[in-house]
Amino acid sequence: MRRQQGSVIIIVLWTSVLLTVLVTVMAGKVQLSAKTAFHNASAVAAMASTNSAMYKAEMELILEKMTAPIDKEIEVDEDGNSRIDAYRFNGQALSLFNPLDEDMIVRIYDHAGKINLNGMSQQNLRLLIENRMGEDVDVDRVQELLMAWVDWFDLNDAANINGADTDYYESLDPPYSPRNYSELDSVEEIRLIRGFDELFKDVNLEAAFTVYGSTSRVNLNVATREAMQLLPGLDDELIEEIIAYRERKDFRSQSDVGNIVPLDSFVELSNWIGTNTSSYYSVFAYPKAELTDEELASGQDPVKQAYMEIVEVRGPRDRARVYKVDPYGRLPDTSPARVED
Repeated sequence: MRRQQGSVIIIVLWTSVLLTVLVTVMAGKVQLSAKTAFHNASAVAAMASTNSAMYKAEMELILEKMTAPIDKEIEVDEDGNSRIDAYRFNGQALSLFNPLDEDMIVRIYDHAGKINLNGMSQQNLRLLIENRMGEDVDVDRVQELLMAWVDWFDLNDAANINGADTDYYESLDPPYSPRNYSELDSVEEIRLIRGFDELFKDVNLEAAFTVYGSTSRVNLNVATREAMQLLPGLDDELIEEIIAYRERKDFRSQSDVGNIVPLDSFVELSNWIGTNTSSYYSVFAYPKAELTDEELASGQDPVKQAYMEIVEVRGPRDRARVYKVDPYGRLPDTSPARVED
């Protein structure tokens, strides 16, 4: 009898254990399903907000191509001169004509504020390389980079002296072929050219360069920090002064730049800059981040990656043409001018 009672107790205990395990597993699955459903709903809502922001940004670019209404309020600078609306596409957080959701931020970068790699002359490329190398310029290394660049674009498979062509690239692991065409398809392609990945290893290439349009000069009103850091004649201090200036007023001519940049530096810089705008833009949209007191005080946006599209808007009758979509686009440096009052 006692043996039977002991067996029953053991069976009951094992049943209790199994039921406990079963309930725990089921509870875990229910909890996981609930979390999955919550995150899916959050992701769908975030994507909807992002898509809405991108459509409104596109409309803002189309409106910019239209004739301004007669009764439009004109923004003026501290000297009473009117500001040019197109220059607001310099990466600042925008207030759009069609208001955004409260938690969304849109930043638009005109590609006239980037260095155009397509159509760049060898002389300008040399200056760019030498400026990137700094004071310790290796003349032989500069020549190797120039020849590798030429070989990447020329139509034959024969390498120039100190250059690199098909034989070199096909010997790599993994192997690939050079462009052998006159234009790059993307900014990132320059990392494939021998030596250029190392030369620009710490540079946000998408922020500094463009391959779209025929613009050959950089407009300092919309220029990114990353582009200005590569331009001959500019150092970090001058770049911050340029950004501080354009926060208050527009650069209307090269003489305005000459009021900030010393003469010897301006001689180097003058052939690189203009006041042109383009029809190509990088558009970023993302939810606002919760800022610390330090970030609020500095004006620094902690967000480093965001949904990005490169678009072309030619006129008021055309929808934006999308050239690239990157859900994890790397934002250019969005900080306000780092200068004391």
